[in-house]
Amino acid sequence: MSLISNFAKITEESQAEYASMKDAVLSRTDVLGDSCEGDNLLAFCDNASFMKYLRDTAGMCGKVKMIYIDPPFFSKANYEATLSVSDSAVGGGRKVRHLAYEDVWEKGMEDYLKMIATRLLFIKDDGTIWVHLDWHSVHYVKILLDEIFGDRNFINEIIWQYKSGGSSKKHFARKHDNILVYGKSSKYYLKLPKEKSYNRGLKPYRFKGVEEFCDDIGWYTMVNMKDVWSIDMVGRTSGERTGYATQKPEALLARIIEAASCEGDIVGDFFCGSGTLAAAASKLGRRWICCDSSPVALASCIKRFLDNEMKFTFLIEDG
Repeated sequence: MSLISNFAKITEESQAEYASMKDAVLSRTDVLGDSCEGDNLLAFCDNASFMKYLRDTAGMCGKVKMIYIDPPFFSKANYEATLSVSDSAVGGGRKVRHLAYEDVWEKGMEDYLKMIATRLLFIKDDGTIWVHLDWHSVHYVKILLDEIFGDRNFINEIIWQYKSGGSSKKHFARKHDNILVYGKSSKYYLKLPKEKSYNRGLKPYRFKGVEEFCDDIGWYTMVNMKDVWSIDMVGRTSGERTGYATQKPEALLARIIEAASCEGDIVGDFFCGSGTLAAAASKLGRRWICCDSSPVALASCIKRFLDNEMKFTFLIEDG
């Protein structure tokens, strides 16, 4: 039986899991980084039960302006993180490689999509949802998003293109990811940034009422940003590099955060990995809520946040 014919079963089973999900029972640790209690939250727990806790227990329904998630891509691979640790015995530090997370799904695409759908059901609220994927599963997840949020609430498919990564003699080099953007209702905030659009021939048009500019390349106008973004991956020598295999650049998250929220708003990431959304949000004056169930991801986040003097409260699931 084809995967498409099983979509009704996938959505039914995810609805059942969503309905039976229990709140996470969380313990609040000491506030880290001198945060005002509750300003920023980092949670170590299952993200579905955490989202239910935020909605039903913490009273956060309708308060998160934008959610970005960077879930596993169904790549059928495992990913590592390289963490730096101090070693007093040798008078310095050393790097340790750990499994960050598994993107291998023994039950196949159906199991993966059910996991994604269950979590998308907890994200239905005012604002926008940004789902970061690639060619492995984006076409299937878009169907789930149309089903859960309504195809009328589709806003954009952002193509993030980059130079890093491998190539093959059997296909064109795969050098982009896909970010699906949906409004959780007809009411959402989106401030479109501007970008340069160079004139044909790089010469001035001199159209009446059109403001033109010139730089060392040629003449251009400023237009609303297009849906293809060229932003470099985090380089090997970059100061923001954490050693987390699938780390995303702060420039990418900063663009999303600035477009979809205002200063003081709360933004969320429930597959937070190395904590890029939180790092970018803190620099832009946003409050944030992040969650991951990987001990390596949480260790990477805490180190990054403290190194950058970020303020947050750490929550951990009991039991």
